[in-house]
Amino acid sequence: MHSSEPLPHFVDDYLRYLHETHPTIATLDGVHAHDDLLEDLSRSAIETQLGELGGFGRRLAGIDPAGLTAAERLERPMLESSIRGRIFDLETVRMWERNPQVYGELVAMSLASQVLFEYAPIEERARRVVSKLHQTPRLIQAARDNIKDPPGIFVKIGLESLRGALKFIEEDLPRALADVDDLHLLADLADASIEAASALKSYSAYLESELGPRSRASFRLGRDRFEEKLRLDEGVNLSADRLLAIAARELAETQEQFRRVAGRLDGADPVEAWRNAKLTHPAPGELIHTAERQLQDLATFIERNDIVSMPPREAVVVAPTPQFYRWTFASMWTPGPFENRPMRAYYYLTDVDPAWSPERQEEHLRDFNFGALWAISMHEVYPGHFLHYQHLRQVESKLRKSILFSPASFVEGWAHYCEQMMLEAGFGRGDDLMKLGQLAEALIRLARFIVGIRLHAEDISVEQGMRVFRDEAFLEEGSARREAERGTFDPTYVVYSLGKLMLLKLRDDYRAERGSKYSPRAFHDTLLASGTAPFWLHRRLMLQHDDGELIE
Repeated sequence: MHSSEPLPHFVDDYLRYLHETHPTIATLDGVHAHDDLLEDLSRSAIETQLGELGGFGRRLAGIDPAGLTAAERLERPMLESSIRGRIFDLETVRMWERNPQVYGELVAMSLASQVLFEYAPIEERARRVVSKLHQTPRLIQAARDNIKDPPGIFVKIGLESLRGALKFIEEDLPRALADVDDLHLLADLADASIEAASALKSYSAYLESELGPRSRASFRLGRDRFEEKLRLDEGVNLSADRLLAIAARELAETQEQFRRVAGRLDGADPVEAWRNAKLTHPAPGELIHTAERQLQDLATFIERNDIVSMPPREAVVVAPTPQFYRWTFASMWTPGPFENRPMRAYYYLTDVDPAWSPERQEEHLRDFNFGALWAISMHEVYPGHFLHYQHLRQVESKLRKSILFSPASFVEGWAHYCEQMMLEAGFGRGDDLMKLGQLAEALIRLARFIVGIRLHAEDISVEQGMRVFRDEAFLEEGSARREAERGTFDPTYVVYSLGKLMLLKLRDDYRAERGSKYSPRAFHDTLLASGTAPFWLHRRLMLQHDDGELIE
């Protein structure tokens, strides 16, 4: 029997529920009603969530399709997948029961979001930090209770995350809150920090000395679970075998382009040419200043060449990556789409640690060579993630505006596509080093495409995955190992390349329909105005005749 509940009313209730259940994500979405809370990941809370999600599923199934608008009829399957995907993650994937990193990263990100974004006076945000710090022992106790037999690699990565969170609390947080001058509040901060730090230290010691040595579980999802996760999270129904065939085809084609461009640099062996090109990079400590200059050039080019609209925006702050997040090379922290006023965004780059040996510093910076750094800045800022968020703020549909419903294949597919699109538009024309950097980044994403599938749907080891990144994408061994390890806990990092390929097909089909009326700006603006949605939905919104094929 169908109900008369309007779909927008259901979306409001569901979104309100998700923001309450996931307060850290709510903050990143720009909703601050729950900023004093940490997530409850106790087993009883997980069981409650499963029941509540099931209730939302039944409510949605009862809404009469006849009363929906055309756009709502398209959005309804997206909502269904969201609910089913969350149940699948809690019931079947069960990272809350397998991966200590979930807890360490949650603490750090929840605290960092309060100090990074100036949405309220510093004293108000500091009080919310105190509240979160007091709740940290409860969250860590949930980790102790839930995680009994994690994969060994998850213990290793979890320890890194927990120690990063600890360092953030003990070193970065006092600096971030240095402008607080309320003595009582400062005393509360000190006491709460000691309480949270003690919980993190105790659990880290337990992981390292007791749980880690006896951890024997597998990190693999398995083929069926991997394919189901892609279906629910990304709207992609292709089999792992089909995806691997596409990835292998794209890898071979991209490697051939790479060889041609690298060969032009000095006429030597292409791999040797790339090795030499990687020696041209910012000096230690100069990475931030180099990126700042790049952003100025990219913004100017976009505006002069009518590639995509540039909404009014605050300046992007380029800064060193916080300690807790240093497993990433680069990241973009942008105020959420529901924020009611502009705020600064942060483009983080992981420069060398001065304590590293000269050899390790040089190895790290080779992957930030000037060619690759251009591609990274395009991906993270202009016209990638940062510009995407500026458009997202203007989207009317709450469902397609909230990051809680954002398919990674669209978010990362757009940013990865921008690296290629900017060079197609003429940026850096004739600069073989820049083109080589773009192709090198594409090879890394294609290696993720292959390794992510094979780690979870086949039986390769992390060591074998490392060799794919090293031998096929030409990464330094340390970086290659970090990439392979990421695939164990982030199985859908395959979607960078997959998303780009789906976007390129959508662009081709859109151009074919528009003919002489096609323009890059119209395509990009129309795409971004539709918000974040799976590509099957973008195709139905943008094409008059959708063939239903997401990818060639």
